[in-house]
Amino acid sequence: MSEDQNAKTPVRPGDLARRDFVALSVAAGLTAGAESAAAAGLEVVEKDVEIKMPDGTCDAAFIHPKSGSHPGVLIWPDAFGLRPSMRDMAKRLAADGYSVLVPNPFYRVTKAPFTDASNFDFSKPENMAKIRPLMTSASAPGNAEKDAPAYIAFLDAQKEVNKSKKIGTQGYCMGGPLVVRTCAAVPDRVGAGASFHGGGLVTDQPTSPHLLAPKIKARMYFGIASNDDERRPDAKDKLREAFAEAHVPAEIELYPDALHGWCVPDMPMQNGKPIYNKPDAERAWSKLLALYKAGIA
Repeated sequence: MSEDQNAKTPVRPGDLARRDFVALSVAAGLTAGAESAAAAGLEVVEKDVEIKMPDGTCDAAFIHPKSGSHPGVLIWPDAFGLRPSMRDMAKRLAADGYSVLVPNPFYRVTKAPFTDASNFDFSKPENMAKIRPLMTSASAPGNAEKDAPAYIAFLDAQKEVNKSKKIGTQGYCMGGPLVVRTCAAVPDRVGAGASFHGGGLVTDQPTSPHLLAPKIKARMYFGIASNDDERRPDAKDKLREAFAEAHVPAEIELYPDALHGWCVPDMPMQNGKPIYNKPDAERAWSKLLALYKAGIA
C-alpha cells in the first residue's frame, strides 16, 4: 500500500465493467463503485494518507470528488478493516458527492492487515485468535473517543471537505458501536450516524453504546441483521427506547432476510450460503443516502 499522501488515482465512470453480484468477491464491490460513479457522473480521486493520532500513526484512505468541497464522511470498517471492499464503498459515496475517510482502525497493532475477507473461516479458532486482538485494539474503552476527534480533525483540514456541513459516519459490524461513540464524542460536528449489522450496540454494562444517546445530536439509523436479532431480540427495543427518551431522531430497522455482515460484498460464505445480500445491501445504501441527505448534505 502506498502511503504517499500526494499520490492520486483518478477513478473515472465506466472504467470498471458492469456485472451482477453473483459471486462473493472484491470485484463485486468494484462494480458497485463503478455503477454509482457512472450514475452520478462524478470523477473521484483516491489517496492513501497517514494521520497522526494520539496513539500512533494511522494509515487510511481518503476518497473524494475530483473538484469542489463536499460533506465529510467517516467510515468505520468491520473486523477486517481497511481493504478494497471498504474503499469501494467510499468511492461510491464520493461519486455521490461526499469526501470520505476510511481509516485502518487497527493502527495501534498493525498496518491494514486484510485485502479480502471472502476466504476467512469463522469456525477456525486460529482465525478468530488473529482478529480478536485487532478488534480489541479499536474497541477498547476510550480509544474511539480519542480516534474519532482525530479523524474528524483530519477531514476538516482537507480543502475537499465543506466545513459548513456536518460530518456523517457509518459503520459495519464492530464499526456500529464505534459510530455511536463517534456521535457522542463529537456531538456538535457529527450530523448523521448509521450502523449496519452493528455488534454490541446494547449490552448489560454501564458502558453500553445505547446509553450514550443523551450525548448525541445526530440523526441515527440502525440496520439490524436477522441472526443478531435472534441472539438479542430486546436490543432493538432498547435502542428505540434510549433514543426516544433522549429525543434523538433514530430509525431502527430489522432486515428479516439478512445475516450479520450482509452489506459487505467480500463477506465469506456461511453454511454454504452467501452472507452478502445484494437486495438488502442496496436497500441499506438507499437508507444511508437518505440519512445523509437529511443530516449533512
